[in-house]
Amino acid sequence: MKANKLIYLHIFFWGIYSIGSVLIPYFVFHTERIILNITFFLTSFICFYVNYFMVAPNFFDASKWYKSVIAFLLSASCFVFVRYSVEEILLPATIGLRNYKEGTNLGFYFFDNIFYSSTTIFISTTFWFFKYFVDVEKEKSELIEAKKTAELQALKTQINPHFIFNSLNNIYSLVYQKSDKALPALEELSQLLRYSTKDLEKDFITLDKEIGYIESLIALESLRLKNPELLVVEKNINFPKLNISPMLIVPFVENAFKHGDFREKGFMVKMSDDNKVLHFNLHNFKKDKMKDSTSGIGIENVKKRLEILYPKKHELNITETESEFIVDLKINFAE
Repeated sequence: MKANKLIYLHIFFWGIYSIGSVLIPYFVFHTERIILNITFFLTSFICFYVNYFMVAPNFFDASKWYKSVIAFLLSASCFVFVRYSVEEILLPATIGLRNYKEGTNLGFYFFDNIFYSSTTIFISTTFWFFKYFVDVEKEKSELIEAKKTAELQALKTQINPHFIFNSLNNIYSLVYQKSDKALPALEELSQLLRYSTKDLEKDFITLDKEIGYIESLIALESLRLKNPELLVVEKNINFPKLNISPMLIVPFVENAFKHGDFREKGFMVKMSDDNKVLHFNLHNFKKDKMKDSTSGIGIENVKKRLEILYPKKHELNITETESEFIVDLKINFAE
């Protein structure tokens, strides 16, 4: 129950209460002591919120029954004090009207009003429990969100070092071979680092930027391959400005380059977003005797982030054989 609904519940309750305790007795039964109905209503109102804001939050404890008894007696005493002050002191002094006979024993007055106050105290405490559980649920939701945010930040910090490590290894190999491709590779890497430094701090980036990462990464990796034409990319993107968490797809491509066989084989990457459902499919061939290609920071990172960011809105299927590795990912952005 949300906070605004609680307010409506209070308004509804007091509306019904005023009709039953004041309006109906006056207009239907034509009571001559309407002033006492009004004072009883005001006493109940005051007692209700003294219990709601002060007594219940500080004393009611289901695990300690004696504290609940004390809480009830405090609220009942408040009811008795207010009602006695108004009906037995103020009204007789001003208009000569009182509810109980003059000289009524205070002990009898107190215990007689425990009955009248118990309904108000019970309903007030019930309303407080509603509020308590709303606050608990709100706090729980805030803690979950804070945990998600912290976890996402921790996962993000894993992406950049891992990506740089792989790229520097590739460039080191080109430099060691004194390849003319080393300088273009450094330029591609600097471009990718500019992307990651600027956008990795954001919660979301546009889909075209994420695809730009992939294309730059493939361009960087293709510089060290003898047959770069074997790297096939097909894309059909109709909603390039869809928001996506940064570096969510890139690790699959990194994984393919890390474990793939590119001597005579390449890979196929297909990307589409029909009906705002992103469909990413990657098919690559593994190196001989390559085992556990799904292990490592990248893939597990993506799985965790997908669970946090797109619960029940994504479908990830990874198929692995002795020679092939296939990733099929769908994320529904339409819902």
